[in-house]
Amino acid sequence: MADDYPVPEHRYDPGRDRVMSEQPASRTRFYRDKRNGKLFGVCAGIADYTGFDVSLVRVCFLAAMFMSGGGVLLFYFIAAMVTPTKPVSLERVDREEKQFWQGVRASPARAARDIRSRFKDIDRRLADIESYVTTENRSLAREIDALAIDKGGNA
Repeated sequence: MADDYPVPEHRYDPGRDRVMSEQPASRTRFYRDKRNGKLFGVCAGIADYTGFDVSLVRVCFLAAMFMSGGGVLLFYFIAAMVTPTKPVSLERVDREEKQFWQGVRASPARAARDIRSRFKDIDRRLADIESYVTTENRSLAREIDALAIDKGGNA
């Protein structure tokens, strides 16, 4: 039964007799950011996830800790133990991509609507270009003919 399907060698686990699936890192999931963090990276992860400045998140955490009498500290350590660290594959992203994924996390419907409107705009612009090129345009035809004549030997 296991020999029915060809399996790439690098993804086959002979001990389990099945293909191991590798799940790519999710850009919409909350991760601890140990690289930019101070203690465990929870505040840096919150800042990365929400798009706020990490200093603002830390100040808010300290304010919440003093206002709660230290009760928030327990939640911080639980979050540090439960939350996975940010994968290396997500470390190197440019600013525009980072803002895009923060927008997707904040409002997926709005992000999808924005992408749809961008595609409609691109489609409209391509239709304008297509209509310009396919319509009978005498000056454009003369320019093309002139280019063809120049390439042919200046006849």
